[in-house]
Amino acid sequence: MKRRMLFLFLWGFFTQAQFSNEGKIEPVEPYKAGEWFQLRLHYGPFNASYATLSLESDTINGTPVFHAKGFGETTGLARWFFKVEDYYESYFDAKTGMPYKFIRNINEGGYTKNIEIDFDHSKLVARVNDKKKKTINNFSIQPNVQDLMSCFYYLRNFYPVKKLPINDSFDINMFFDNENYVFKLKYLGVETIDTKFGSISCMKFRPMVQSGRVFKEQESLTLWVSDDLNRLPIRFKADILVGSIMADLENFKNLKHPFKIIVD
Repeated sequence: MKRRMLFLFLWGFFTQAQFSNEGKIEPVEPYKAGEWFQLRLHYGPFNASYATLSLESDTINGTPVFHAKGFGETTGLARWFFKVEDYYESYFDAKTGMPYKFIRNINEGGYTKNIEIDFDHSKLVARVNDKKKKTINNFSIQPNVQDLMSCFYYLRNFYPVKKLPINDSFDINMFFDNENYVFKLKYLGVETIDTKFGSISCMKFRPMVQSGRVFKEQESLTLWVSDDLNRLPIRFKADILVGSIMADLENFKNLKHPFKIIVD
């Protein structure tokens, strides 16, 4: 159970943020169809897993949408101890970023789940089709709700981070499986970090997570996102009860904007 909870935090590491409806929002349009990137999850020198996210154009009922696909799997020695193969998909509005459909099909150490969620934002209802249990149920949702994947792209496109004071926090409404959640994320300012690509200026965030089960403290997860128009995830670090796990950007292609590297 602990490992499954941890993987969900790691997979959805940047889904815990959303903009406030107050004030004027000016999208930066940081992504385009064809974008692809890969993250490498590692525990010290050992690779634990890889996660890839890709984006393409699509339509749902004639409405233009982005179709995001995510896949995560353990690799190498970690796969012998805990096999993970997770598939995630989200269809979200190309203009507003609101999700229409979310798919989660996972196998984590024998724990499986296969769920499809259809969002009706006008009625504030989520229709959850649990294919494993063969049940279909409707649940109430909050306004401006996001799913696990759409949230990441929504934040990249709409949230005016530069207007947020350092150490201020903001919330997100998210629907996951069959429950509504509210998460809090703290903005820590800009920091330059060294990567395999060179030195990169990043915006730094810290989600508020539950302590005691997996994480050492309430603020044990730190995220770094490129401080450029791409707003690409560069690194995260999770301090857990048995050390720390990190994820780094490993590969990318078809970015919409130039990838900025600091040249000494």
